[in-house]
Amino acid sequence: MAKKWAPILELAEDVRSGKVSALEQVKKSLRLIDEHSEFNAVISKIEKRAIERAKEVDAKIQEGADPGRLAGVPFIAKDNFLVFGAETTAASNILKGFDAPYQSTAIEKLESEGAICVAKANLDAFAHGASTENSDFFTTKNPHDNTRVAGGSSGGSAAAVALSLAPFALGTDTGGSIRQPASFCGAVGLKPTYGLVSRSGVVAMASSTDVVGPITNSVDDAALVLDVIAGQDPLDGTTIPRQESYLTPNSTFNLQNTKIGIIKEYFGDGLDPDVRNKIELAIEDLKKAGADVVEVSLPSLALALAVYYIVCPAEVSSNLARYDGQRFGYSFKDSKNLDESYEVSREQGFGNEAKRRIMIGTYVLSSGYYDAYYKKAQTVRTKLTNEFNEIFTKVDFLIGPTAPTTAFKIGENTQDPLAMYLGDIMTVGASMVGVPAISIPCGDVSGLPVGLQIIAPQKQDRELLEIAKWCEEANR
Repeated sequence: MAKKWAPILELAEDVRSGKVSALEQVKKSLRLIDEHSEFNAVISKIEKRAIERAKEVDAKIQEGADPGRLAGVPFIAKDNFLVFGAETTAASNILKGFDAPYQSTAIEKLESEGAICVAKANLDAFAHGASTENSDFFTTKNPHDNTRVAGGSSGGSAAAVALSLAPFALGTDTGGSIRQPASFCGAVGLKPTYGLVSRSGVVAMASSTDVVGPITNSVDDAALVLDVIAGQDPLDGTTIPRQESYLTPNSTFNLQNTKIGIIKEYFGDGLDPDVRNKIELAIEDLKKAGADVVEVSLPSLALALAVYYIVCPAEVSSNLARYDGQRFGYSFKDSKNLDESYEVSREQGFGNEAKRRIMIGTYVLSSGYYDAYYKKAQTVRTKLTNEFNEIFTKVDFLIGPTAPTTAFKIGENTQDPLAMYLGDIMTVGASMVGVPAISIPCGDVSGLPVGLQIIAPQKQDRELLEIAKWCEEANR
């Protein structure tokens, strides 16, 4: 793996001061993408536009104008973000050839601060998966062991950061799709509070849990990226007001008056003993530093995965209806009539996992089954939300593993969708109730990274970042 990039603030300051040019940074990133292509982290490069934008940043500096807080910093976007200069495919054949007519709000905000998107990262098609094996193009390999998965669905983004292809990457998290690959690849992965970052211009999966967030080398870098992209957006009616600042460089977080809940349900059967040991060592550090650590129980958490795999496919079924072979993306050219065009375009364009979720989602929403499945799942979701709210009156944060195991072998779970879905078992709870959560590296087992997950109450993203930074420094 290439040498890790300097902190984002330092990189931007080097560009502003003339120590290095934005063009040099961009060319370095593009070169590293080529050198590590065998890991399949990237679907496409945005070479021409990235070089043009780098020259614009350098020209601004020469003229004495403000190039922005992220001046000349390259980054990679998951390929479900609309970005100029490359196709947006969401790693699905049905969107091959689609050029974005506008850019996502998150990309626009980063570019307004001088950051430069250099590539689009691989993912499970339409973000359906936990390993990138559902990508219609190729499987991303884990940077620490190329026989293992990088996680998903933001596996390309996490692998890109771990391989140092760019200083940071954007991902999306619907049920764990930022945190789980960050855990598998040894990066920091932040899922903000639902609605804190605009989803405008991001290919929708499950609209009630989709969240945009960064994957980075450090908590400070995650905080800086969040500080740029957070906030309300008139193009996304679900966005919420932001906190004043998310920056953490000078954070002096004090654990003395902090109460932390250890989630009992995360330490039962299925948790790898070596992963458990790493998490328990991190918990001991918190205790020694003066935190009040108690075991807590969320009884409905055991049902969270079942609820997620009813609600999520239902929303997928609705969101994927627009890909009909008529308006954009792939269209079967030899159809004899409109019905055949719909049927064959979708049959050829969608992969197996997309079809599976469309069928499950349509079934649970259908007449006669809506009350039995979808309505009941939403009832349990409300119960889970109430349990989280109740727990957060007693503790400040919740803590546990990000995933029950380290990265599994490529192909190990592809014939067993249920086994694949169980990879999300520790991340879906926070997604279903819309609270912020972060995965930070917590050591390794036989050379494979382990992630520590910290969860905070809604809208307390800054507090989450502060305790995450403390844990990060304690683990060094």
